[in-house]
Amino acid sequence: MADGHPQGAPQLLQKRLKPEDNGGEAQPKEEATEEPSLPLLPPAVQEEIPMVFTTYSVAAANLGPASRRKREKGSGGGSGQDGTSPALYVDRRKSKVWNYYTKLGDAYVECNICKKQLSFHNSTTTMREHLVRKHGIRDTLLSQLKDDQVSESDYTTPENAVKRCRQMTPESGLYHAASCSEPRSEVILELVLEMIFRDLHPLSMVKDKGFGLLLGYLEPNFTLPTPIQLSGMLWHRYNVVKQHLERYLRTAQAIVLCVEFWVSQLSQTYLSVTANFIDGEWRRARCGMETQRAEAEDGLGEKLYAVLADFGLSGKSVFCVMHDSPQSAAASAPQLKAAYGWSSLCCAARTLHLCIQAGLEVQQVEEALSIARGIVRYFQQDAKATCSLNSKLEAINKTKLKLVMDVGSRWITTIEMCETLLDLKWAIMSVLEEHPKGAAGVQNLADHQWKLLQDLLPVMRTIKIATSFLREEQNASVSSLMPCVHGIVAAIGQQAEEAGAVIKTVIGNIRAELRQRWGLAEDEKVLESPAVIASFLDPRFKEMRFLSPSLRSELHQRVKTMLSQVCNHQSPPGTQFGVPNSDSKAAGGDAGGQLPAHKDRCSSASSQSIYDILLGKDPTESMPEIHQQLENYIVEPLCKRSTNPLHWWKNNEHRFPAVAQLSRQYLAIPATALLPEQAFAAGQSALEHRRAVLAPENLDQILFLHHNFDFLESVRNSSEIRTRNPHAEPFRGSAGV
Repeated sequence: MADGHPQGAPQLLQKRLKPEDNGGEAQPKEEATEEPSLPLLPPAVQEEIPMVFTTYSVAAANLGPASRRKREKGSGGGSGQDGTSPALYVDRRKSKVWNYYTKLGDAYVECNICKKQLSFHNSTTTMREHLVRKHGIRDTLLSQLKDDQVSESDYTTPENAVKRCRQMTPESGLYHAASCSEPRSEVILELVLEMIFRDLHPLSMVKDKGFGLLLGYLEPNFTLPTPIQLSGMLWHRYNVVKQHLERYLRTAQAIVLCVEFWVSQLSQTYLSVTANFIDGEWRRARCGMETQRAEAEDGLGEKLYAVLADFGLSGKSVFCVMHDSPQSAAASAPQLKAAYGWSSLCCAARTLHLCIQAGLEVQQVEEALSIARGIVRYFQQDAKATCSLNSKLEAINKTKLKLVMDVGSRWITTIEMCETLLDLKWAIMSVLEEHPKGAAGVQNLADHQWKLLQDLLPVMRTIKIATSFLREEQNASVSSLMPCVHGIVAAIGQQAEEAGAVIKTVIGNIRAELRQRWGLAEDEKVLESPAVIASFLDPRFKEMRFLSPSLRSELHQRVKTMLSQVCNHQSPPGTQFGVPNSDSKAAGGDAGGQLPAHKDRCSSASSQSIYDILLGKDPTESMPEIHQQLENYIVEPLCKRSTNPLHWWKNNEHRFPAVAQLSRQYLAIPATALLPEQAFAAGQSALEHRRAVLAPENLDQILFLHHNFDFLESVRNSSEIRTRNPHAEPFRGSAGV
C-alpha cells in the first residue's frame, strides 16, 4: 500500500502506516515466534510535553482499515476481475477483525496496530487470538462492532454514499468509538484541537453538522469530543506551552512590550500584549503573552505589570513599551515612565497614517476624493451601470480591474481607489454619459480634478515604497525607520519642486507632520530617539548619513556613555567581558613582567616612552576597552542593505561584545506594534476577522497557542539539532503574532 504521508509526518502516524512495498512482496513472519509488539499507547502519546509541539499530517493512507482494504483490492489495475471499477468494489467480509488487519496477498495479513505479519488460511481465529493476547481487544468488544448491513448497490453511486454518510452523524448513534484504536483516536483529537487554535475556530465547531458529516465520512467510528472536552484539552495544551514560554522569556536580556487594542464583533474592547526580544541565538522573538478585556478603570501600567508577574518577570525586564496608536501613547506614557520607568513609543504605521491624513485634508483634495467615492459607490449599487462597465472593460481587455472603495483608516486604499479610477477613466465616463437618468445623482470629476488625482499618485506611491521596505524581514526593527522617514522627506520634497500649488501644499503638510511627530527638527529629540540609536547600531546604517557631522559626533559620545553605564551595571570593574586592557598586555615580555600588574602600570605611568617625544601620547593607552570596541565598530565597512543585521551581529558578537550587548536591546524594538504585513495592509487580515468572533471564555488560550505554537516548536527543534550537531546552522526565523 502506498505511503500517503509526507516526509515530515510524525512518528506516531508513521508507525501506523505501512511503508511502500516498492514492487516487492512482504516477507512473512512465523506464527509461533511473534516479535515484541509496539505498545497500544506509544511514547509520543504518553509523554505529553514533547507531544504538545508535534504537528500531524493526515494523508490518504490515514483511512480506516476497511477503506484501505478496498483501495488495496483496487490497486494495480484499472478494473477488478469482473470488469467493475475498483472504486465500486465491495468488501463482503463481515468480521470486524478485519478492521485491525490489512491483507497482504492471499496468504498473509498485517496487524494495523503493531505491524506484525501473520499467516492467513481463510480463517480469522489466529487474527482474533493475536488481538486478545497482544492488544487486549476481547471477543466481547468485537461482538459489539457488527458491520452495517449495506448492500452492494449502496456503494455503487456517490449519492448513496453521501446519504449513508449523513445517516452516520453523532446524533444517529451509529458512531462506534471502540473500533477506532486508542492511539489513532488520540491523533485525531490532537488534530481537531490544533485546527481550532491554528485557524482560530470556535470550540463549538465540533457541533456543526457539516464538520460532523465530513469527519464521519472520513472516520465513521470516531466520536467527536464535546466543546467542554475540547476546552479541557485546550487548557492543558495552553498550560504546557505557557511553561515553555516562561522559561524562554527568562533568557531575554531586554523585552519590548507591544500593546494592541481591538474590538470584537460584540463591541467588546480587548487588549493584546506581546513580548519582543532578541534571544541568545540572535533570533527575533515575537511571543503573545495575554489577551484580556480592556476595563476602563484599570490603568495600562497595572495591567502590563500583572501580565509580567504571571510569567515570573519583573518590571526591570522591560526595555520600553510600543503602543498601537498615538492616543494610547499620549494617555499612558507619563504614568508608565513615572511608576515603572518605561519609555513609550508609537507604532510607525499609525504615525505615518496620521502624517498622510494631514496632507489629504487639503480642501481641493478632499473634494476630489469625495466625488471619487461617490462614483465608486454608484457602480457598486447600480447593477445596470456595473453590467455596462464590465462590457466595456471586456472590449479593452481590462476585466481584471475592479473599482475599489477606500477606507478612512487605511491610506493605502486611497491609492488603490485613485489608481483604478484613472485606469478606467474612459469606461467610467462613457457609462455615465450613456445612463444619464441613473447617474443623475452622481457627480462626475472635472478635468482639473482628474489631473489632481493623477498628480497626487506619485507622492503617495513614494510613501508606499517606504512601507514595502519596512515590511521586509530584515527591516522589522526600528533601526530601519529613521533612514526611511528621512528618505520620504527628501524624496517628496524634490517632487514638490515641479508640482502644482495644491500638490505643494499636500507635500508641505506631510513633511511638517513627519518632522513634528518624529522630532526631526529638534537636535535633542533626535539624539534621544531610540530609533536613531538603533539605526547607529545597525551595521547597514551606522554612518548616519541623514545626520549632520556635529550630530553624529554627539551621538557617538552618547553611545560611549551608554556603553559605560550598561557594562558597569552588569560587570565588575576591570573584568568586563574578560578582555585584558592594553596596559596588562604591555606588562609581559620583560623582567619587570614578574612584578604585580599594578606596580608595573605605576612604573610605566611615571616614565614616558621615548617614542612619545616624537609621536605624542598613544591614545589607545588610556582608552577603555569598550570605547575601543565602539571605534572599531564605527570604522567597520558598511553592510549591504539586504543584510539582516541580526545575522551580522550573530557572526561578529565576539569582536564587539559590549556594542553587541547594547544592540541586542535596541534592535529588539519593532517598527510597528503589529506585524509589518498586518500594520501596512490594505484591509483586515484573516486573524483580525476570526478573532473577533471567538467566544470570550477561550479567546485568550486560542490566541496564545495560535501566536506561539509554531515559533516555540522551531526553537525547540533548533536546540535539538544543535545538541546532536554542534556545528549545525542555527534557526534564524522570527515569530509573528
